[in-house]
Amino acid sequence: MSIQSIGIVGAGQMGNGIAHVCSLAGYDVVMTDISQESLDAAMALIGRNLDRQVSREKVSQADRDAALDRITTTLTLTDLGRCDLIIEAATERETVKQAIFEDLLPHLKPNTILTSNTSSISITRLASRTDRPEKFMGFHFMNPVPVMQLVELIRGIATDEPTFKACQEVVDRLGKTAATAEDFPAFIVNRILMPMINEAVYTLYEGVGNVKSIDESLKLGANHPMGPLELADFIGLDTCLAIMNVLHEGLADTKYRPCPLLTKYVEAGWLGRKTQRGFYDYRGETPVPTR
Repeated sequence: MSIQSIGIVGAGQMGNGIAHVCSLAGYDVVMTDISQESLDAAMALIGRNLDRQVSREKVSQADRDAALDRITTTLTLTDLGRCDLIIEAATERETVKQAIFEDLLPHLKPNTILTSNTSSISITRLASRTDRPEKFMGFHFMNPVPVMQLVELIRGIATDEPTFKACQEVVDRLGKTAATAEDFPAFIVNRILMPMINEAVYTLYEGVGNVKSIDESLKLGANHPMGPLELADFIGLDTCLAIMNVLHEGLADTKYRPCPLLTKYVEAGWLGRKTQRGFYDYRGETPVPTR
């Protein structure tokens, strides 16, 4: 099962990063989104990120130009039907993902592999709504995609071995490392990471420490490159809450109960860096803690 072309659904933070690494590895990439503005912004960002790699002598100018030439964009989802592999990187809502796959199905080649970049939703359940559960997998990149080395490969209950091997070969060609995970809520990375972030929010909520002291404690006391609240802002508080809800509902254990303060921030629309306010306020020259 040789993969030459990759379709990417979504031109946001994850989608444009996936397009970047796939095109640089020599794949023909078709990226779609519902907004031309998002597609234009994604292509501009990919260009800037490639330029940064050229300036650091990690990528040659010729490879940079060739990578950009291999990416085409479209507002028509069904244009992805001709691709060998499709990576869905839309918003972390199951109904949205299901609708995307349902729209794609009539236009796919018989051997097209479907995957989702979901960080927590059941791969088996998503696969069951398609006509090819044996050719469906979780393909979970870490953010930021061009920098982070890990990709979680998650098999659904029906995923066959050729599909898994084909996806593993893609990860190898990208120069990244695959970690295989079973299809349980939030897989490996977020099963461990999100409860830590949630606990940091509880620590803030209960007044044990403020934003600055909590983040400094983990950076200096546990040698973490970012504090947990700073990291939550980077990921997006809405994404953190969505994953905690998946863990809480999927495992029925109170230890995964989302902190009410996290819920409050999301209800306020303070989602972190992408909205300029979260546990830090990013509207000035330097981030300022909001609590």
